[in-house]
Amino acid sequence: MRRQCKRRLYHGLCLMTTPEDAPDSTPSAELRQAWLKALLPLVPSQGWSEMAARQAAIESGLSAGEQALAAPGGVMELMDAFFDAAETHARTTLAETALDEMRVHERVAFGVRAWLDVLAPHRHAVERASGRAFWPTRTGDAAQRCWSVADMVWDAIGDTSQDYNFYSKRALLAAVIPAIVLYWQGNPEDEALDAFIARRLKSAMMIGRSGGRFLKPFLDAFGSRAAPKEA
Repeated sequence: MRRQCKRRLYHGLCLMTTPEDAPDSTPSAELRQAWLKALLPLVPSQGWSEMAARQAAIESGLSAGEQALAAPGGVMELMDAFFDAAETHARTTLAETALDEMRVHERVAFGVRAWLDVLAPHRHAVERASGRAFWPTRTGDAAQRCWSVADMVWDAIGDTSQDYNFYSKRALLAAVIPAIVLYWQGNPEDEALDAFIARRLKSAMMIGRSGGRFLKPFLDAFGSRAAPKEA
């Protein structure tokens, strides 16, 4: 049964799992989840560091071979797995929510909040990852992550656009993700966060209406990261 939800009920999400509990039962995934579960409590004080990863591996009883199977890329791969799992859980929440009565911008805002609410139990871990994960001016990895979140939201709320509209919607949303994450890290009240997200989305819509010359930098940064999914 799909969840019945009213507009603006972002904080009413019923999220039963957190990112380290990704629904993947392969041996490598199970090892990665165990490693990540031990790592997350260490991240607020030690950051996403190799030292923290080694300590977490010891605490979770992983051998060197199991570590290589679970995350051959080390701590950065674990961090990516953490954010990938958050997107997966947010997508599940959106699939189980009746969004039909919402307007498009409300669906987008709801999708962003669903993603943030999954991450909320590990706010400090997100903060320690922000330099790499969410600032497009600093790394290509950040551009990929912002694009991935935007693509997840639009896809999960039922967007079927193609070509320019596909890229422009995702690029504009990806462009405001860093500001939203930065504001969210201050642990604002739900209403304040909802209002901030609404303002950022409104600004993105205004940029979208202004024409291609404003969109080009976003499309250059994000648009080449993904292509419309074929039916």
